[in-house]
Amino acid sequence: MSEPTNPRDIVLIVDDSPQTLGFLTDALEQSGFSVLIATSGHAALNVVERITPDIILMDAIMPEMDGFETCTRIKTTASVTQVPVIFMTGLSETQHIVHALESGGVDYLTKPINIDELQARIRVHLANARAAQNARIALDAAGRHLLAIGKDGQLRWSTPQANHLIELTMGSTQAGYKALSVSVAAWLTRQQSHKDANPITIPGEQGGLQLSYLGALTSDEYLFRLTLANQASPDELLRQHFGLTAREAEVLLWIAKGKSNRDIGDILGLSARTVNKHLEQVYIKMGVENRATAAVKAARILHST
Repeated sequence: MSEPTNPRDIVLIVDDSPQTLGFLTDALEQSGFSVLIATSGHAALNVVERITPDIILMDAIMPEMDGFETCTRIKTTASVTQVPVIFMTGLSETQHIVHALESGGVDYLTKPINIDELQARIRVHLANARAAQNARIALDAAGRHLLAIGKDGQLRWSTPQANHLIELTMGSTQAGYKALSVSVAAWLTRQQSHKDANPITIPGEQGGLQLSYLGALTSDEYLFRLTLANQASPDELLRQHFGLTAREAEVLLWIAKGKSNRDIGDILGLSARTVNKHLEQVYIKMGVENRATAAVKAARILHST
């Protein structure tokens, strides 16, 4: 009985040059990849409607529809939104590199392609994509109403639970995302520091939605928790009741759940010293002297709602 083999990673190569397609196909298949090919942007769109590749190699310059437009259109297909796209072209001017990244690409290689360099970059981007996907799966499984929004206010990703809540309160996810984009972009522009910012309220059915800032995922991507505006989250209840900042309320919530300062720091991306400083303010505002009393008082508020 033969040993089961691991499924091969699927690489979609989009290029109108038969020579390039042949060279890359041979090299990547010898390295253990499964290769799909598309000789035009339109052909690439047809492929991703039927099969989701693990990574896409995109020629920037093609007739009819160039690689930049192809990438932009591919990224509107839900199943392929998170698939990394590496551009390949003889163009090396800064504006072309910027155009590639703005179109949704994650990397850029100039021709002629060095196959060792290409394989190294493929491995890195596959690993990054899997790590991001695993994180999103974990969030989905936890049932959290979470979404990530960029500096421009545009949605980067969201959990199914968040999508459902948006559709429930805003009539449709498209209308909801548009309203979110406008509100968050304005909020980000106003805030000097996001960490202690008040939640964002967006009008809609059933009282509308409320976005609470949780932290920065990257330098230009922010994580928010979504709730009904008339249904405060646990840390928001604590914030309102004890007059805490948003970050102090988060620290208190984890104290009530029995977490140590080190655990809280790991969860919230803070140093142990910063957690201690927040706790000092929490104790003062709550009128208590230690974490045990703070945890008891917080638990009473949470369990009374």
